[in-house]
Amino acid sequence: MEQDIDAIIRGRIRGLRLAKGWSLDSLAARCFMSPSTLSRIETGHRRIALDQLVPLARALDTTLDDLVDTTGTDDVVIRALPQHRPGVTTWLLSRERAVAGVTVAKARISADHVTTGEPRIHPGREWFTVLAGRARLELGDRTFLVNPGEAAEFDTMTPHRIGVDPGAGDLELLSIFDRDGERTHLHTDD
Repeated sequence: MEQDIDAIIRGRIRGLRLAKGWSLDSLAARCFMSPSTLSRIETGHRRIALDQLVPLARALDTTLDDLVDTTGTDDVVIRALPQHRPGVTTWLLSRERAVAGVTVAKARISADHVTTGEPRIHPGREWFTVLAGRARLELGDRTFLVNPGEAAEFDTMTPHRIGVDPGAGDLELLSIFDRDGERTHLHTDD
């Protein structure tokens, strides 16, 4: 297990260095380490000491916690369970600790489902793409039809409502919500 953790950390150091387009010399200079020491760390020929991790994390513009975190590396598959309510099925496609508070969800809305209630308003932005059917997006006093393969992105402080365009069959959407959008759209009755 300890060797696995070392391998993960070495891989992250090398990956972050390469993502920044830096050579070994460039990163070594930024963290006050010799290029040969850094090379041996990255290749596993030298153990990583705690006093080396702090300047490496700082130079790579990450946190020590992110550099050594081993959670989430075992199972990358999300096995979404459907949540049903009349006419609507949703699947949560992101983990509870979603990156930057973003939630990804898939929804299937039956063709005969009628969206009721007042249009919603909440802080943030919303994005969705239509996988099947056709969405009817009411945004303020305008209505947009969004076809399969098309996407919509909008400010959610504008009153909005998304429903099925009549005659287009069941609607399937893939949506990205911020925290406010998730709370508003995934934890309500409509």
